[in-house]
Amino acid sequence: MIQQRMMIQKLRLGMQCILAMGVMIVSTYSIEAQMVNQGELTIMPNTQVGVLDPIDNASSGIWMNDGELFCYNHFNNDGMVDFLNEGLTRFEGSTVQRITGSSESFFYDLLFNNGFIALAFQLAGNITVENEANFDTGVVDGQNFGGLLSFTAGADHINTSDNSHMDGTVIKNGDNSFDFPIGNAGQYRPATINAPQNVLDQITGRYILENSDPTYSHGSAVGVIERIDNTEYWVVERTNGNSNVVLTLGWDADTSPSFITAANPNSLHIIRWDANQGFWVDEGGIPDAANQTVTTIAEVSGYGVFTLATVSVEEVLPGGLVSYNAVSPNGNGENDFFRIDGIERFPNNTMEVFNRWGVPVYKTKGYNLTDNVFRGFSEGNLTLGGSEPLPTGTYFYVLTYEFSENGSTPRTVRKTGFLYIDAN
Repeated sequence: MIQQRMMIQKLRLGMQCILAMGVMIVSTYSIEAQMVNQGELTIMPNTQVGVLDPIDNASSGIWMNDGELFCYNHFNNDGMVDFLNEGLTRFEGSTVQRITGSSESFFYDLLFNNGFIALAFQLAGNITVENEANFDTGVVDGQNFGGLLSFTAGADHINTSDNSHMDGTVIKNGDNSFDFPIGNAGQYRPATINAPQNVLDQITGRYILENSDPTYSHGSAVGVIERIDNTEYWVVERTNGNSNVVLTLGWDADTSPSFITAANPNSLHIIRWDANQGFWVDEGGIPDAANQTVTTIAEVSGYGVFTLATVSVEEVLPGGLVSYNAVSPNGNGENDFFRIDGIERFPNNTMEVFNRWGVPVYKTKGYNLTDNVFRGFSEGNLTLGGSEPLPTGTYFYVLTYEFSENGSTPRTVRKTGFLYIDAN
């Protein structure tokens, strides 16, 4: 696609149809009542063109907009739709407008303005915004029609609201922070990420106003998680690159009235469904009551399904660490190791595990969640070999790490607690 777009630069002088400076209203009168472009067409700067009938850019068609296009009907692109410098495409109408096509359409500036019904725009094709999308009126429905809306690096959106947003998947490219203009069932519920590390990173976002429990069991919540929002969830995925991001979600009495009424804002955290472990994990939370948002304490530990939950605040360690207090060394894929969410942020740590008589069975430095974990096997002074799991029972751990709050001098945090090993 990039090579195709570069070829446009060479083709411009050979355009078969050039719409020069001025204002033009185009309406065709044919059996199918549509405007079909099979050649090469450009709208020059400072030129306004309005098309009353459906637009069909055929597979051989090259459509360039450096001016202002008013599209009052359906729009289909099977060829190339792009721009050379900049241009504004306005989807405005008084009936449902379909945006379709087998080829991706590139728009510099884009306006959605159709108040006919709530789901005014049926997006079945893929469109990309290079600069700005103006969500004035009308929801863009990609969820029911399979369309995708993409934003390039630095592109953004304005006027997004309950009345106008993307219902479906939004793709965000680049290394800038971004508010996903997503919603569902007439509710605008954005997810915000901080800037990824490089311009090639790609993150997608989608919002679903449904209870996640039937698919992602709320009964499979461990650690400090107490109550999970049962009305909505977000899906945030990384589809290219290797950056992790800080995630912000919001709470709203319109979408989760009973959950929010019962919740203490200070106890709200973002949680994520860990598909590998098969349970919800805590990603931490910094609540902002003024803006009704919650932000993860650090970069998320993974991607996938997210929602809000209340947690037992008194069990959260300094720095947002959360321990899960159960190990099952039976190879069933559940609780395979002693998990402490957030520990990777504090690599200068020491972990010790003791049996109920105070005999050490495990000790390590730089405990993490990948290759340096306690799996319920003895590595201490017991007669049991390291190749055999420890007996079922209650054990005790001591975690020591360095923690600095708001740039202050680091202090040593020493946490003791218990964990239960089930060797059956």
